[in-house]
Amino acid sequence: MSGESGARPVLALSDSAGLGVEGLGKENGGLRRRGCKPFEFLGEKMALFAGRDKKLTQEAVLEALRTVQEPELHRDIVSLNMVKDVAVDDGRVWFTLNLTTPASPLKDVLEKEVRAALGKLEGFRELTIKWDASVPQGRALQGKPGIPGVKNIIAVASGKGGVGKTTVAVNLAVALAKLGAQVGLLDADIYGPNVPTMLGISPEAPYARGEKIIPLEGQGLRVISMAFLNRDDKPMVWRGPMLHQVIQQFLHRVDWGELDYLVVDLPPGTGDVQLSLIQSVPVTGAVIVTTPSVVALADVRKGIEMFNQVKVPIFGVVENMSYFVCPHCNQRSEIFSYGEGRHTAERFQVAFLGEIPLHASIRLHGDSGKPVVTFGEDAPEARPFFVVARAVAAAVSLAALAEPATPLVQIQ
Repeated sequence: MSGESGARPVLALSDSAGLGVEGLGKENGGLRRRGCKPFEFLGEKMALFAGRDKKLTQEAVLEALRTVQEPELHRDIVSLNMVKDVAVDDGRVWFTLNLTTPASPLKDVLEKEVRAALGKLEGFRELTIKWDASVPQGRALQGKPGIPGVKNIIAVASGKGGVGKTTVAVNLAVALAKLGAQVGLLDADIYGPNVPTMLGISPEAPYARGEKIIPLEGQGLRVISMAFLNRDDKPMVWRGPMLHQVIQQFLHRVDWGELDYLVVDLPPGTGDVQLSLIQSVPVTGAVIVTTPSVVALADVRKGIEMFNQVKVPIFGVVENMSYFVCPHCNQRSEIFSYGEGRHTAERFQVAFLGEIPLHASIRLHGDSGKPVVTFGEDAPEARPFFVVARAVAAAVSLAALAEPATPLVQIQ
Protein backbone atom coordinates (compact mmCIF):
# COMPACT_ATOMS: atom_id res chain seq x y z
CA MET A 1 0.00 0.00 0.00
CA SER A 2 2.92 2.25 0.63
CA GLY A 3 3.81 2.03 -3.04
CA GLU A 4 0.77 4.06 -4.04
CA SER A 5 1.22 7.78 -3.79
CA GLY A 6 -0.81 9.43 -1.05
CA ALA A 7 -2.43 6.18 0.08
CA ARG A 8 -3.16 5.64 3.76
CA PRO A 9 -3.46 2.12 5.24
CA VAL A 10 -6.95 1.36 6.49
CA LEU A 11 -5.66 -1.31 8.92
CA ALA A 12 -2.16 -2.64 9.57
CA LEU A 13 -2.38 -6.44 9.66
CA SER A 14 0.08 -9.24 9.10
CA ASP A 15 0.22 -13.02 9.26
CA SER A 16 1.93 -12.75 12.64
CA ALA A 17 -1.31 -11.41 14.11
CA GLY A 18 -2.75 -14.90 13.93
CA LEU A 19 -5.60 -13.84 11.59
CA GLY A 20 -4.43 -15.74 8.54
CA VAL A 21 -4.09 -12.66 6.37
CA GLU A 22 -2.52 -13.71 3.09
CA GLY A 23 -2.77 -10.43 1.24
CA LEU A 24 -4.64 -7.19 1.07
CA GLY A 25 -6.48 -5.72 -1.90
CA LYS A 26 -8.14 -2.42 -2.68
CA GLU A 27 -11.74 -3.51 -2.42
CA ASN A 28 -13.73 -1.91 0.37
CA GLY A 29 -10.93 0.26 1.57
CA GLY A 30 -8.12 -2.12 0.70
CA LEU A 31 -8.96 -4.87 3.20
CA ARG A 32 -9.40 -8.37 1.82
CA ARG A 33 -8.04 -11.89 2.49
CA ARG A 34 -7.18 -13.91 -0.58
CA GLY A 35 -10.07 -16.24 -1.45
CA CYS A 36 -12.55 -14.51 0.89
CA LYS A 37 -15.21 -11.92 0.51
CA PRO A 38 -14.27 -8.56 1.95
CA PHE A 39 -14.30 -8.44 5.79
CA GLU A 40 -15.42 -12.09 5.98
CA PHE A 41 -12.30 -13.16 7.87
CA LEU A 42 -12.85 -10.47 10.50
CA GLY A 43 -16.27 -11.89 11.34
CA GLU A 44 -14.80 -15.36 11.71
CA LYS A 45 -12.06 -14.23 14.05
CA MET A 46 -14.32 -12.01 16.15
CA ALA A 47 -16.67 -14.95 16.72
CA LEU A 48 -13.72 -17.09 17.79
CA PHE A 49 -12.46 -14.47 20.24
CA ALA A 50 -15.98 -13.99 21.64
CA GLY A 51 -16.13 -17.72 22.49
CA ARG A 52 -12.82 -17.50 24.27
CA ASP A 53 -13.91 -14.54 26.33
CA LYS A 54 -17.23 -16.08 27.49
CA LYS A 55 -17.11 -16.57 31.25
CA LEU A 56 -18.10 -19.84 32.91
CA THR A 57 -20.49 -19.22 35.81
CA GLN A 58 -21.34 -21.06 38.99
CA GLU A 59 -24.95 -21.33 37.83
CA ALA A 60 -23.88 -23.05 34.62
CA VAL A 61 -21.72 -25.51 36.57
CA LEU A 62 -24.56 -26.41 38.94
CA GLU A 63 -26.97 -26.82 36.04
CA ALA A 64 -24.55 -29.23 34.36
CA LEU A 65 -24.08 -31.19 37.59
CA ARG A 66 -27.84 -31.66 37.85
CA THR A 67 -27.51 -34.07 34.93
CA VAL A 68 -25.23 -36.36 37.00
CA GLN A 69 -27.13 -38.99 38.96
CA GLU A 70 -25.99 -40.88 42.04
CA PRO A 71 -25.98 -44.41 40.58
CA GLU A 72 -27.72 -46.12 43.52
CA LEU A 73 -30.14 -43.41 44.62
CA HIS A 74 -31.08 -42.41 41.04
CA ARG A 75 -31.26 -38.74 41.94
CA ASP A 76 -29.00 -35.95 40.81
CA ILE A 77 -26.05 -35.05 43.00
CA VAL A 78 -27.14 -31.41 43.38
CA SER A 79 -30.60 -32.19 44.80
CA LEU A 80 -28.97 -34.72 47.15
CA ASN A 81 -26.78 -31.88 48.51
CA MET A 82 -23.64 -33.76 47.55
CA VAL A 83 -22.12 -30.71 45.83
CA LYS A 84 -20.61 -28.13 48.19
CA ASP A 85 -18.49 -24.96 47.96
CA VAL A 86 -18.54 -24.45 44.19
CA ALA A 87 -15.98 -21.93 42.92
CA VAL A 88 -15.32 -20.85 39.33
CA ASP A 89 -12.45 -18.73 38.03
CA ASP A 90 -11.36 -18.27 34.41
CA GLY A 91 -12.75 -21.65 33.31
CA ARG A 92 -11.36 -23.50 36.31
CA VAL A 93 -13.87 -25.22 38.61
CA TRP A 94 -13.45 -26.35 42.21
CA PHE A 95 -16.00 -27.99 44.48
CA THR A 96 -16.42 -30.57 47.24
CA LEU A 97 -18.25 -33.78 46.37
CA ASN A 98 -19.75 -35.18 49.55
CA LEU A 99 -20.32 -38.94 49.24
CA THR A 100 -23.18 -40.50 51.19
CA THR A 101 -20.84 -43.02 52.84
CA PRO A 102 -17.08 -43.34 53.31
CA ALA A 103 -17.49 -46.89 52.00
CA SER A 104 -18.82 -45.77 48.61
CA PRO A 105 -17.43 -47.87 45.74
CA LEU A 106 -18.74 -45.36 43.19
CA LYS A 107 -16.18 -42.59 43.49
CA ASP A 108 -14.52 -43.29 40.13
CA VAL A 109 -17.88 -43.60 38.37
CA LEU A 110 -19.09 -40.26 39.74
CA GLU A 111 -15.87 -38.46 38.83
CA LYS A 112 -16.04 -39.74 35.25
CA GLU A 113 -19.64 -38.56 34.85
CA VAL A 114 -18.93 -35.18 36.47
CA ARG A 115 -16.02 -34.53 34.12
CA ALA A 116 -18.12 -35.55 31.12
CA ALA A 117 -20.94 -33.18 32.13
CA LEU A 118 -18.64 -30.20 32.73
CA GLY A 119 -16.65 -30.92 29.59
CA LYS A 120 -19.68 -29.92 27.52
CA LEU A 121 -19.69 -26.39 28.95
CA GLU A 122 -18.28 -23.59 26.83
CA GLY A 123 -15.31 -22.03 28.56
CA PHE A 124 -14.59 -25.01 30.85
CA ARG A 125 -10.86 -25.67 31.25
CA GLU A 126 -10.02 -27.54 34.44
CA LEU A 127 -11.67 -29.35 37.39
CA THR A 128 -10.49 -29.96 40.95
CA ILE A 129 -12.68 -32.15 43.20
CA LYS A 130 -12.25 -32.36 46.96
CA TRP A 131 -13.74 -35.62 48.22
CA ASP A 132 -15.61 -35.87 51.50
CA ALA A 133 -18.19 -38.20 53.02
CA SER A 134 -21.12 -37.76 55.34
CA VAL A 135 -23.44 -40.62 56.26
CA PRO A 136 -27.05 -39.38 56.10
CA GLN A 137 -29.30 -39.42 59.14
CA GLY A 138 -31.74 -42.33 59.07
CA ARG A 139 -35.39 -41.43 58.94
CA ALA A 140 -37.09 -41.67 62.34
CA LEU A 141 -40.44 -43.37 62.55
CA GLN A 142 -43.22 -41.36 64.14
CA GLY A 143 -43.36 -41.97 67.87
CA LYS A 144 -39.96 -43.64 68.14
CA PRO A 145 -37.24 -41.59 69.83
CA GLY A 146 -33.84 -41.90 68.25
CA ILE A 147 -30.55 -42.20 70.10
CA PRO A 148 -28.83 -38.81 70.37
CA GLY A 149 -25.81 -38.69 68.06
CA VAL A 150 -26.57 -42.03 66.37
CA LYS A 151 -27.48 -41.62 62.71
CA ASN A 152 -28.39 -45.19 61.77
CA ILE A 153 -29.16 -48.46 63.57
CA ILE A 154 -28.39 -51.71 61.74
CA ALA A 155 -29.82 -54.94 63.15
CA VAL A 156 -27.90 -58.15 62.38
CA ALA A 157 -30.23 -61.10 62.80
CA SER A 158 -30.60 -64.79 62.11
CA GLY A 159 -33.54 -67.10 62.42
CA LYS A 160 -31.34 -69.85 63.80
CA GLY A 161 -28.30 -70.11 66.05
CA GLY A 162 -24.96 -71.45 64.87
CA VAL A 163 -24.88 -69.69 61.51
CA GLY A 164 -22.07 -67.27 62.42
CA LYS A 165 -24.24 -64.21 62.99
CA THR A 166 -21.92 -62.66 65.59
CA THR A 167 -18.90 -63.28 63.35
CA VAL A 168 -20.67 -61.39 60.57
CA ALA A 169 -21.83 -58.60 62.92
CA VAL A 170 -18.34 -58.04 64.37
CA ASN A 171 -16.55 -58.10 61.02
CA LEU A 172 -19.23 -55.89 59.45
CA ALA A 173 -18.83 -53.28 62.20
CA VAL A 174 -15.02 -53.30 62.08
CA ALA A 175 -15.04 -53.15 58.27
CA LEU A 176 -17.30 -50.08 58.32
CA ALA A 177 -14.93 -48.46 60.80
CA LYS A 178 -11.92 -49.35 58.64
CA LEU A 179 -13.66 -47.67 55.70
CA GLY A 180 -13.83 -44.40 57.64
CA ALA A 181 -17.13 -44.43 59.53
CA GLN A 182 -17.80 -43.91 63.24
CA VAL A 183 -19.27 -47.20 64.46
CA GLY A 184 -20.68 -48.68 67.66
CA LEU A 185 -21.55 -52.32 68.38
CA LEU A 186 -24.33 -53.30 70.76
CA ASP A 187 -24.18 -56.94 71.85
CA ALA A 188 -27.87 -57.67 72.34
CA ASP A 189 -27.37 -61.43 72.60
CA ILE A 190 -27.95 -61.33 76.35
CA TYR A 191 -27.80 -65.09 76.87
CA GLY A 192 -24.62 -65.60 74.81
CA PRO A 193 -22.58 -62.36 74.71
CA ASN A 194 -19.49 -63.20 72.64
CA VAL A 195 -18.69 -59.82 71.09
CA PRO A 196 -16.02 -58.79 73.68
CA THR A 197 -14.10 -62.03 73.09
CA MET A 198 -14.10 -61.54 69.33
CA LEU A 199 -12.87 -57.94 69.71
CA GLY A 200 -10.20 -58.73 72.30
CA ILE A 201 -11.81 -56.51 74.96
CA SER A 202 -11.28 -57.51 78.58
CA PRO A 203 -14.66 -58.06 80.26
CA GLU A 204 -14.27 -55.26 82.77
CA ALA A 205 -17.20 -53.26 84.07
CA PRO A 206 -17.81 -50.00 82.20
CA TYR A 207 -17.88 -46.85 84.28
CA ALA A 208 -20.59 -44.23 84.48
CA ARG A 209 -20.39 -40.51 83.81
CA GLY A 210 -23.36 -38.86 85.42
CA GLU A 211 -26.44 -40.72 84.24
CA LYS A 212 -24.69 -42.33 81.28
CA ILE A 213 -22.69 -45.55 80.87
CA ILE A 214 -19.44 -45.11 78.96
CA PRO A 215 -18.97 -47.90 76.40
CA LEU A 216 -15.67 -49.75 76.17
CA GLU A 217 -13.61 -49.54 73.00
CA GLY A 218 -11.90 -52.12 70.84
CA GLN A 219 -10.80 -52.36 67.19
CA GLY A 220 -12.06 -48.84 66.55
CA LEU A 221 -15.57 -49.55 67.89
CA ARG A 222 -17.55 -48.38 70.91
CA VAL A 223 -18.98 -51.50 72.49
CA ILE A 224 -21.50 -52.48 75.14
CA SER A 225 -22.26 -56.06 76.14
CA MET A 226 -23.83 -58.06 78.95
CA ALA A 227 -20.44 -59.75 79.25
CA PHE A 228 -19.14 -56.52 80.84
CA LEU A 229 -21.77 -56.74 83.57
CA ASN A 230 -21.89 -60.50 84.14
CA ARG A 231 -18.21 -61.41 84.15
CA ASP A 232 -18.36 -64.98 85.42
CA ASP A 233 -20.05 -68.11 84.12
CA LYS A 234 -23.31 -67.38 85.89
CA PRO A 235 -26.16 -68.00 83.40
CA MET A 236 -28.66 -65.23 82.61
CA VAL A 237 -32.04 -66.74 83.51
CA TRP A 238 -34.25 -63.79 82.68
CA ARG A 239 -37.78 -63.40 81.42
CA GLY A 240 -39.01 -60.92 78.85
CA PRO A 241 -39.47 -57.83 81.10
CA MET A 242 -35.88 -58.05 82.36
CA LEU A 243 -34.55 -58.41 78.81
CA HIS A 244 -36.56 -55.39 77.73
CA GLN A 245 -35.15 -53.31 80.58
CA VAL A 246 -31.56 -54.21 79.69
CA ILE A 247 -32.07 -53.41 76.00
CA GLN A 248 -33.59 -50.06 76.96
CA GLN A 249 -30.54 -49.22 79.08
CA PHE A 250 -28.10 -50.30 76.35
CA LEU A 251 -29.90 -48.09 73.85
CA HIS A 252 -30.67 -44.98 75.90
CA ARG A 253 -28.41 -45.04 78.97
CA VAL A 254 -25.13 -45.56 77.09
CA ASP A 255 -23.19 -42.50 75.93
CA TRP A 256 -22.65 -43.62 72.33
CA GLY A 257 -21.35 -40.25 71.17
CA GLU A 258 -21.49 -39.39 67.47
CA LEU A 259 -21.97 -42.54 65.38
CA ASP A 260 -22.67 -43.09 61.70
CA TYR A 261 -23.76 -46.66 62.40
CA LEU A 262 -24.78 -48.57 65.51
CA VAL A 263 -24.64 -52.27 64.67
CA VAL A 264 -26.86 -54.41 66.92
CA ASP A 265 -25.99 -58.10 67.20
CA LEU A 266 -29.37 -59.68 67.96
CA PRO A 267 -29.87 -63.13 69.49
CA PRO A 268 -31.17 -65.86 67.19
CA GLY A 269 -34.87 -66.16 66.54
CA THR A 270 -37.79 -63.73 66.69
CA GLY A 271 -38.26 -63.21 70.43
CA ASP A 272 -38.40 -60.55 73.12
CA VAL A 273 -35.09 -58.79 72.35
CA GLN A 274 -35.99 -58.28 68.69
CA LEU A 275 -39.37 -56.82 69.59
CA SER A 276 -37.88 -54.59 72.31
CA LEU A 277 -35.40 -53.14 69.81
CA ILE A 278 -38.00 -52.55 67.12
CA GLN A 279 -40.44 -50.92 69.53
CA SER A 280 -37.83 -48.71 71.17
CA VAL A 281 -35.83 -47.08 68.36
CA PRO A 282 -36.09 -46.41 64.63
CA VAL A 283 -34.15 -49.31 63.10
CA THR A 284 -32.75 -48.22 59.74
CA GLY A 285 -32.66 -51.77 58.41
CA ALA A 286 -31.77 -55.40 59.04
CA VAL A 287 -29.12 -57.78 57.73
CA ILE A 288 -30.13 -61.45 57.73
CA VAL A 289 -27.39 -64.06 58.19
CA THR A 290 -27.80 -67.67 57.14
CA THR A 291 -25.90 -70.70 55.90
CA PRO A 292 -26.91 -72.45 52.66
CA SER A 293 -28.38 -75.30 54.71
CA VAL A 294 -32.06 -75.95 54.09
CA VAL A 295 -32.63 -76.33 57.85
CA ALA A 296 -31.16 -72.87 58.54
CA LEU A 297 -33.12 -71.27 55.73
CA ALA A 298 -36.43 -72.49 57.13
CA ASP A 299 -35.88 -70.25 60.17
CA VAL A 300 -34.40 -67.42 58.11
CA ARG A 301 -37.65 -67.10 56.23
CA LYS A 302 -39.45 -66.59 59.55
CA GLY A 303 -37.01 -63.83 60.45
CA ILE A 304 -37.57 -62.08 57.13
CA GLU A 305 -41.33 -62.27 57.62
CA MET A 306 -40.99 -60.78 61.11
CA PHE A 307 -39.10 -57.72 59.86
CA ASN A 308 -41.57 -57.34 57.00
CA GLN A 309 -44.47 -57.47 59.45
CA VAL A 310 -43.06 -54.69 61.64
CA LYS A 311 -42.04 -52.59 58.60
CA VAL A 312 -38.27 -52.68 59.15
CA PRO A 313 -36.44 -52.58 55.80
CA ILE A 314 -34.32 -55.64 55.05
CA PHE A 315 -30.99 -54.64 53.56
CA GLY A 316 -30.32 -58.16 52.39
CA VAL A 317 -29.14 -61.68 53.07
CA VAL A 318 -25.57 -62.81 53.82
CA GLU A 319 -24.73 -66.44 53.14
CA ASN A 320 -22.11 -67.47 55.70
CA MET A 321 -20.05 -70.69 55.47
CA SER A 322 -20.96 -70.60 51.80
CA TYR A 323 -18.16 -72.92 50.67
CA PHE A 324 -14.82 -74.34 51.79
CA VAL A 325 -11.54 -74.32 49.87
CA CYS A 326 -9.04 -76.95 51.03
CA PRO A 327 -5.72 -75.26 51.94
CA HIS A 328 -3.81 -78.36 50.76
CA CYS A 329 -5.33 -79.27 47.40
CA ASN A 330 -7.22 -76.01 46.71
CA GLN A 331 -10.35 -77.99 45.94
CA ARG A 332 -13.68 -76.31 46.69
CA SER A 333 -16.29 -78.16 48.74
CA GLU A 334 -19.83 -76.96 49.41
CA ILE A 335 -20.24 -78.51 52.85
CA PHE A 336 -23.60 -76.94 53.74
CA SER A 337 -24.93 -76.88 50.16
CA TYR A 338 -24.55 -73.68 48.13
CA GLY A 339 -26.59 -70.82 46.71
CA GLU A 340 -29.68 -71.19 48.86
CA GLY A 341 -29.08 -67.81 50.51
CA ARG A 342 -29.22 -66.12 47.11
CA HIS A 343 -32.36 -68.04 46.18
CA THR A 344 -34.03 -66.97 49.43
CA ALA A 345 -33.12 -63.33 48.79
CA GLU A 346 -34.60 -63.57 45.30
CA ARG A 347 -37.76 -65.18 46.64
CA PHE A 348 -38.36 -62.34 49.11
CA GLN A 349 -37.13 -59.68 46.65
CA VAL A 350 -34.33 -58.41 48.86
CA ALA A 351 -30.65 -57.91 48.04
CA PHE A 352 -28.11 -60.69 48.25
CA LEU A 353 -25.22 -59.02 50.07
CA GLY A 354 -22.53 -61.64 49.58
CA GLU A 355 -20.97 -65.00 50.34
CA ILE A 356 -18.61 -65.60 53.25
CA PRO A 357 -16.47 -68.75 52.86
CA LEU A 358 -15.80 -71.24 55.62
CA HIS A 359 -12.18 -70.51 56.44
CA ALA A 360 -10.06 -71.50 59.43
CA SER A 361 -8.48 -68.04 59.72
CA ILE A 362 -11.88 -66.38 60.22
CA ARG A 363 -12.50 -68.62 63.22
CA LEU A 364 -8.92 -68.33 64.47
CA HIS A 365 -8.82 -64.52 64.43
CA GLY A 366 -12.28 -64.29 65.96
CA ASP A 367 -11.23 -66.52 68.84
CA SER A 368 -8.03 -64.53 69.37
CA GLY A 369 -9.79 -61.16 69.51
CA LYS A 370 -8.54 -59.80 66.20
CA PRO A 371 -11.24 -60.07 63.51
CA VAL A 372 -9.97 -60.96 60.07
CA VAL A 373 -11.00 -57.58 58.61
CA THR A 374 -8.37 -55.85 60.77
CA PHE A 375 -5.83 -57.12 58.21
CA GLY A 376 -7.38 -54.90 55.55
CA GLU A 377 -9.36 -55.24 52.37
CA ASP A 378 -6.49 -56.90 50.49
CA ALA A 379 -6.49 -59.95 52.78
CA PRO A 380 -8.31 -62.71 50.84
CA GLU A 381 -10.30 -63.90 53.86
CA ALA A 382 -11.34 -60.32 54.73
CA ARG A 383 -12.41 -59.23 51.26
CA PRO A 384 -15.93 -60.80 51.38
CA PHE A 385 -16.71 -58.92 54.59
CA PHE A 386 -15.74 -55.63 52.97
CA VAL A 387 -18.02 -56.46 50.02
CA VAL A 388 -20.87 -56.92 52.50
CA ALA A 389 -19.92 -53.73 54.40
CA ARG A 390 -19.97 -51.61 51.23
CA ALA A 391 -23.31 -53.08 50.20
CA VAL A 392 -24.81 -52.39 53.64
CA ALA A 393 -23.47 -48.82 53.68
CA ALA A 394 -25.05 -48.19 50.28
CA ALA A 395 -28.36 -49.65 51.49
CA VAL A 396 -28.30 -47.38 54.56
CA SER A 397 -27.83 -44.29 52.37
CA LEU A 398 -30.59 -45.45 50.04
CA ALA A 399 -32.98 -45.98 52.96
CA ALA A 400 -32.14 -42.60 54.51
CA LEU A 401 -32.44 -40.57 51.30
CA ALA A 402 -35.22 -42.41 49.49
CA GLU A 403 -38.92 -42.37 50.25
CA PRO A 404 -40.22 -41.36 53.71
CA ALA A 405 -40.35 -44.05 56.36
CA THR A 406 -43.37 -46.23 56.95
CA PRO A 407 -45.56 -45.16 59.90
CA LEU A 408 -45.04 -46.76 63.29
CA VAL A 409 -46.41 -50.27 63.78
CA GLN A 410 -47.57 -51.09 67.29
CA ILE A 411 -46.79 -54.61 68.53
CA GLN A 412 -49.16 -55.92 71.17
